[in-house]
Amino acid sequence: ELFPPEEPRPAAAPVDFLQELPSYHSARRRRGAADGGTQERRAAPQLLAGPPGAEAWGREKEGGEAAARPVRELPLSIANKRRFRAYQQAERKHVSGWKQWKRASSKSMKKALRDVKEVSSSLQLWRHDIHSIEGKFGTGIQSYFSFLRFLVLLNFIIFILMFSFVTLPSIISKYGVFNSSFAKIPPTNIAPHCTVYQPSGNKGLVYFYTFFKDLLSGAGFLEVTSLFYGYYTIDAAWVSTLRYNLPLAYLLATFAYLALSLFWILKRSVEGFKQYLVHHEDQFQTYCNKVFAGWDFCITDLKAARLKHRSLQHELQTDLAEERQRQKKADRTMKEKIRIYSLRISINIIVLALLGGCFYFIYWATAYSQKNSSVSIRCDNTQTNLFVQYLPSIVITLANFIAPQIFSILIRFEDYSPAFEIRLTLLRCVFVRLANIVVLLFSLWSQISSCDTEECKACGYNYKLYPCWESQVGQEMYKLMIFDFITIIAMTLFLDFPRMLLVTHCSSKPVQWCGLPEFGISDNVLEIIYGQTICWIGTFFSPLLPAIATVKYFIIFYVKKV
Repeated sequence: ELFPPEEPRPAAAPVDFLQELPSYHSARRRRGAADGGTQERRAAPQLLAGPPGAEAWGREKEGGEAAARPVRELPLSIANKRRFRAYQQAERKHVSGWKQWKRASSKSMKKALRDVKEVSSSLQLWRHDIHSIEGKFGTGIQSYFSFLRFLVLLNFIIFILMFSFVTLPSIISKYGVFNSSFAKIPPTNIAPHCTVYQPSGNKGLVYFYTFFKDLLSGAGFLEVTSLFYGYYTIDAAWVSTLRYNLPLAYLLATFAYLALSLFWILKRSVEGFKQYLVHHEDQFQTYCNKVFAGWDFCITDLKAARLKHRSLQHELQTDLAEERQRQKKADRTMKEKIRIYSLRISINIIVLALLGGCFYFIYWATAYSQKNSSVSIRCDNTQTNLFVQYLPSIVITLANFIAPQIFSILIRFEDYSPAFEIRLTLLRCVFVRLANIVVLLFSLWSQISSCDTEECKACGYNYKLYPCWESQVGQEMYKLMIFDFITIIAMTLFLDFPRMLLVTHCSSKPVQWCGLPEFGISDNVLEIIYGQTICWIGTFFSPLLPAIATVKYFIIFYVKKV
């Protein structure tokens, strides 16, 4: 024979990433329900045969989800339901009390967990708003607003943690609530002049614009409040006979909110990592998935549908470009490789030079701001220029805006694949935003630790200009967060919103050529990640900063939603 028969092979369980798709799970549930119903119907004649059949059917379903179902919901006839009920009642007489209690408690626990889950889902913050956004604009934009909700809840929990264990005990001790007292124990290994702290709070009659300036800068009347580190001068507090160690509570609360943030972020990351592996398991099936299963059926808005069409088109074009890039890379000659690698090295040198320029300007702006504002603030000079105080925040914001634009232009000449271009650009943008904060902190510390006298060296920092340098760092983080919030609101209300109105109601060709503003998910996510990083760093120096971050993201949600 030309084709001899093949030997039979043992059947292996097929493993395919298509089994991870939601449609497969729903189909499997339908098949499972149908098979379960068929088995139950096949078990029905056994019940007709007598108690042995009912007993076997009961043992088969015992311990499963069907055991918790009422008898009236079983797929049996009336006569069989009566016989099965009689079998259950007879069985209960022979079951021990411990087993009966175990079954009843298991049922009650499952029902309670199910009820709690339903109630918590109905009370979820912005539940209907996010579902509406998902229906109009798809799951991509919905993920951004879900991330905003996550940050609101995270910052609120951090605020509750810091307020309960740090701020509230200090307020109780300072104002003598609940007959409490406190002991202020001066450290023995530090020079006395290093512990003297006289805040620059406003004294006497002040103008209204001074309060407004202090509200934006964190100085003046805000410096003496519980918003900043310098307010917490208590070493130990007593409530009745209990001693509360505030410095230890301060450190433990800081470690607790960092650990909570890390655990919660890892939990959310693991949930999305499986989907990433499923979608990138086999590159040859990506075309089938995008053509036959790429449409988001939650979309009901016409404009959102057009955006989804363009998104799918862009994804298919990107996949085809990836194929062409791989083929082009395989056909490169040695001369072309040398040219491309030389060009990439040159562009990376330009990128490093750009980063160095950003870091230098941030360092210069910080030094100039501290030199021209610290003395005047300590001397209670109301003529301090607010622009000088905000100069580091302005320079950092400009660097965060200009550097990504230059990166997106340079990446086109490096001849990478489209997917790698996006990843490399995002990596550079994230590095710029986070490195700018690190450079700001380094610049601040270089100014704080700059001292020439022996008294100053005994303290380890310039105690004359910075009697409480932690409050100064907290003020810089406070100004960064306020300016970042003002920038986001201004860009949305004064650029994107007027542009949308003009394109919608004006038929002029130049206006229509500009088009509607597109919601860049990656750029918006980078913005809120940058703001959250400021919150994590600044919470130690400003314990109530998470409350400001909560209000900030709460307002941003509704501004972006419009």
